[in-house]
Amino acid sequence: MRATRHILAALAVTGALTLAAAAQAAPSLADHYADNAGVRIHYVAAGKGPLVVMIHGFPDYWATWKPLIGELSGQYRTVAMDDRGYNLSDRPQGVAAYAMPNLVADVAAVIKAEGRTHAIVIGHDWGAAIAWQVAITHPELVDRLVILSVPHPSGLARELATNKDQQANSQYARNFQTPGFEKNLTAEGLAGWVRDPKEKAGYVAALTRSDFTAMLNYYRANYPRGTGEAVAAQLPADPPPVRAPVLVIHGMKDKALNAAGHNGTWDHVQADTTILMIPTADHFVQHDAEKLVNRTIHDWLNARR
Repeated sequence: MRATRHILAALAVTGALTLAAAAQAAPSLADHYADNAGVRIHYVAAGKGPLVVMIHGFPDYWATWKPLIGELSGQYRTVAMDDRGYNLSDRPQGVAAYAMPNLVADVAAVIKAEGRTHAIVIGHDWGAAIAWQVAITHPELVDRLVILSVPHPSGLARELATNKDQQANSQYARNFQTPGFEKNLTAEGLAGWVRDPKEKAGYVAALTRSDFTAMLNYYRANYPRGTGEAVAAQLPADPPPVRAPVLVIHGMKDKALNAAGHNGTWDHVQADTTILMIPTADHFVQHDAEKLVNRTIHDWLNARR
């Protein structure tokens, strides 16, 4: 019996080492482009299997998903976009170019470029806001939805209308809506949140290639203006429910988006809804709690294959 335990322990250690080695092996990434009405959207892809489309937020680029690509690409076709205005994607001019329907169409174009008709959609920050809208307005495109940090549009509207803490925490977004605010931005400053020195140089280079005005146009075109009842009047009172299963992950130290915004998310979803709150993580939850976030997404998706 003791020998059996030793053998099982040895196998467990060997398996753990094998999994660790697999996790450390960087997947082979290939560059691709999708076209949305003449706007080229750059993305990287790795792996085979069900399609997973990952959408970053502000101020970020496709590389924010490197750890999750490594986690998923052994079983899934993982695709990480550069949002329009960022890095190697086109940077169309004008606020209207960044209206939500155009951002949703960018995701649809990437799915089409991959020769698919639907995908698992994952988003953080503006990527999460876009992901919500893809699921709401084009439910046929979304098999499963993974949201990092951003509440459902109705939840965010509620908090902006009634929650003084959220109103105060959203002042940065109102600042971004101010004409000319982009003059205050630098690539080095925007990359200040990146703690990994190996990744920081890549961020500075990607943000240098990006268009600061385009970045702020996301806020000018889509973020509710003002606070209180003025916010509620700017958003649909009751958007169609999300049909796909939803996983929400939120860092409770997030200083931009209050955790309370996720209350009642399940009222807007017809399928199962899973919410993970991480007390130690801030806004960039995919980095602040990388292992937990990646493992949770992997296991949640595999349970719904």
